[in-house]
Amino acid sequence: MATSTSSKLSKAVKQQYMDLPQGDKVQAMYIWIDGTGEGLRCKTRTLDSQPKTIEDLPEWNFDGSSTYQSEGSNSDMYLIPQAMFRDPFRKDPNKLVLCEVLKYNHRPAETNLRQMCKKIMDMVLNQHPWFGMEQEYTVLGTDGHPFGWPSNGFPGPQGPYYCGVGADKAYGRDVVEAHYKACLYAGVKICGTNAEVMPAQWEFQIGPCEGIEMGDHLWMARFLLHRVCEDFGVVASFDPKPITGNWNGAGCHTNFSTKEMREDGGLKYIEESIERLAKRHQYHIRAYDPKGGLDNARRLTGHHETSNINEFSAGVANRGASIRIPRSVGQEMKGYFEDRRPSANCDPYAVTEALVRTCLLNEEGEEPVKYK
Repeated sequence: MATSTSSKLSKAVKQQYMDLPQGDKVQAMYIWIDGTGEGLRCKTRTLDSQPKTIEDLPEWNFDGSSTYQSEGSNSDMYLIPQAMFRDPFRKDPNKLVLCEVLKYNHRPAETNLRQMCKKIMDMVLNQHPWFGMEQEYTVLGTDGHPFGWPSNGFPGPQGPYYCGVGADKAYGRDVVEAHYKACLYAGVKICGTNAEVMPAQWEFQIGPCEGIEMGDHLWMARFLLHRVCEDFGVVASFDPKPITGNWNGAGCHTNFSTKEMREDGGLKYIEESIERLAKRHQYHIRAYDPKGGLDNARRLTGHHETSNINEFSAGVANRGASIRIPRSVGQEMKGYFEDRRPSANCDPYAVTEALVRTCLLNEEGEEPVKYK
């Protein structure tokens, strides 16, 4: 299987330098979403002291013409720090800084969906919207071939791989374990992980997170996964259907609740939200992958534990429905529901914003409402 050349460099030699003292200086790696809406970019600057809050971090800039975000004749873009995490690769006191991107006129870049999401979340603070997102991904070689698959063929059919144990069932667990620890060190709210149905496919769960925090923590968890895979010389793919045929796709199931839903009698509010979602299916499909539904169309076929992209459905414990109410929620009459439609490569800011708009702000129609 193809792995990157850089992964074969001596890590022992590198560690000699990583162990050197750095005085009072701090390395801050600024991270942002590029013009594809899926890719992440990063660069590092030196700070004179350890930042305690976001306000301690300076704004910065970069060349947007090299990240699909501007023309070369007017290429400066601004990085505005929004969330700060510990750096598990360089270790304390160094930081990872998730940033919003603004254009030359200080308006949000086209793929900066965070700013509007934050505005929407601020409108419903008193309802305390909680989210949990289940991020599926596939480990690939640098040649795009799934990790551990035979070079000229396929592994055995799906069945033994989901939550599997053993060298013939779990492909790439080293990546998963390293990523889990990196998230915990960084302060990302990772709450679990498991092997998925297709071999070389895995899932990690982020949450519960309230409001804008959901998007921040999922994007940082994705960055950490890419960075861990870089060290191992492999690639993490969020493609919703990386392998055609009789193989499961990759989603990002999103669990959602409000304070009312979590309290006694909350099932009533869950059912009301599902009724609103049923009337706005196409709006959500467009919001749930970066290509307006085209990526998800390859995954949401009605097979392989998915609903059909053209139909809305809901049910208790039904993994083939658009919306699943967990059996325990049906029994306890309170809790949360799971939207199974978002694709693995969705923007979590877009997904969480859409849920709040429809379920809490009671929006209707095919377009989002513009608020002053």
